[in-house]
Amino acid sequence: MRATTIAGVARTGAGRGYSGHMEGMRTPTPNRLARETSPYLRQHADNPVDWHPWDEEALALARRTGKPILLSVGYSACHWCHVMAHESFEDAETAAVMNELFVNVKVDREERPDIDRVYQTAHQLLAQRPGGWPLTVFLDPEDQRPFFAGTYFPKEPRYGMPAFRELIARVRGWFDEHRDEVRQQGERLQEVLGRLEPPAGQRGPLSDAPLGEARARLAREFDGQFGGFGDAPKFPQPAVLERLLRHWRSTALGNEPDTQALYIVSLTFVRMAEGGLQDHVGGGFFRYSVDRFWRIPHFEKMLYDNGPLLALYSQAHLATGEPLFAQAAEDCADWLLADMRSPEGGFYASRDADSEGEEGKYYVWTPEAIAALVSPEEYRVLAQRYDLAGRPNFEGKWHLAAREPLAETAKALSLDEEEARALLRRAYARLLDARRQRVPPGRDEKQLASWNALAVRGLAIAGSVLRREDLLEAAAAAADFIHQRMLRDGRLLASYKDGSARFPAYLDDHAFLLDALLELLQVRWDSGRLAFAIGLADALLEHFQDAENGGFWFTADDHEPLIHRPKPLGDESMPSGNGIAARALQRLGFLL
Repeated sequence: MRATTIAGVARTGAGRGYSGHMEGMRTPTPNRLARETSPYLRQHADNPVDWHPWDEEALALARRTGKPILLSVGYSACHWCHVMAHESFEDAETAAVMNELFVNVKVDREERPDIDRVYQTAHQLLAQRPGGWPLTVFLDPEDQRPFFAGTYFPKEPRYGMPAFRELIARVRGWFDEHRDEVRQQGERLQEVLGRLEPPAGQRGPLSDAPLGEARARLAREFDGQFGGFGDAPKFPQPAVLERLLRHWRSTALGNEPDTQALYIVSLTFVRMAEGGLQDHVGGGFFRYSVDRFWRIPHFEKMLYDNGPLLALYSQAHLATGEPLFAQAAEDCADWLLADMRSPEGGFYASRDADSEGEEGKYYVWTPEAIAALVSPEEYRVLAQRYDLAGRPNFEGKWHLAAREPLAETAKALSLDEEEARALLRRAYARLLDARRQRVPPGRDEKQLASWNALAVRGLAIAGSVLRREDLLEAAAAAADFIHQRMLRDGRLLASYKDGSARFPAYLDDHAFLLDALLELLQVRWDSGRLAFAIGLADALLEHFQDAENGGFWFTADDHEPLIHRPKPLGDESMPSGNGIAARALQRLGFLL
């Protein structure tokens, strides 16, 4: 639904606009966000914007003053969030307009996925296009219903978008002059949000027909040349790959194994591991590829990607015996333990895409810099495999993405493949030592229960497949960290930072952690962890289940009420909490 009364706000001069009064210039420095634990919120603590976190103080201020809320949602590893912050939120004149016209609220989407989920959906309904980050939403102060939404807006008009300062003045003017329309649209939006939830399921015999339909559709979307699905930008989609791997396994037990399903997974994993999505020097996987070929990534590293990919590469190695998959899993696990593990045993959330104000600067090279660090024999292999004599592939420099399989590199240089691999591994170690002397991308050191659960599951599976006790120890330590530090009065909390846990946990926290504990129990039995798993399952059923219509709500029954309580079923960047809950509860039921 797109309200025609709002569609032209960004393009017209309607409304009173900004009066020029500078009462908002005297903003506390640092602002309220300095008291928060979120690294993302603290990045904005010195902005001249009079930011509030999402809390009752901010909502009450909006109701009392009648000022609409300017809600800005992002996360610390988000490149365009940084761009908008530098352009607009650090600009005193823009901040003065924001402070006069709005109550300004900053939200870390990783701490508050409930808020992000609701307003991303609202954005899609209002703007009729997908959302993203930074998310910029304008809310009615009386009921927090949105009346205008967008994502990134530039400081000056470009990319076909208006200047942010001009836009917000027009939005406020339109809000003041069309209050009845704002209320009516809010009511319609609320109705549409309610209709988005799936209808009650029909009880009856289950069949595998939906799985067959999913398998056929994925085959149609598969990129048979470069792996993955669709065109650029290309995401790893671990939930999709896991479904195909499970599909192959189920058919492999019969007389007609679905070898194409395994081929789809295998080709995708080869292209991802050899291309630029994998960090060849330091291990782990970046967020997504900006091209179809997996060559150049968006350089964020997210825990929620690497946990599932660690599990899947290990399982794919088990299915195929492919050494490349085992090596990718080993490298991913080593990166998690070396760079993302906290002293308390949990895992940090992410590494930023940017360092020193430039995306990818930490990861790229010049041939001259590489040659100065490695031996001539090592350089020959690197240059052949990564085409260092060719054209640079990222802003005048080289991001390491293999142009050929290692066997072809070895053949071209008259080397044994194992000898070529050994030379590469030695070269990677030298490059990693040198890279550690650079200014690293920022690390978001909050520890999220759901993302840690994905890492626990990945480490448990990888430790079993690769026969590495250190990975099993790390999985157990992370599970115990959550148990010991992220429970309050028997209830799970979602986020941990600086010695304290905050925010009531969501569906994903409970479901992912239950699933991870069951994987860990398979390789390392512990009665205390079984009791923890049972408690999580009980909480799921007591506080999240829709007993009347089936499924689980994203938030608990005693959670802060928002304008909508979603019941998400689809896999997104992370697997569906409802799907994982169904699987984990079945497994726990059989176990008990």
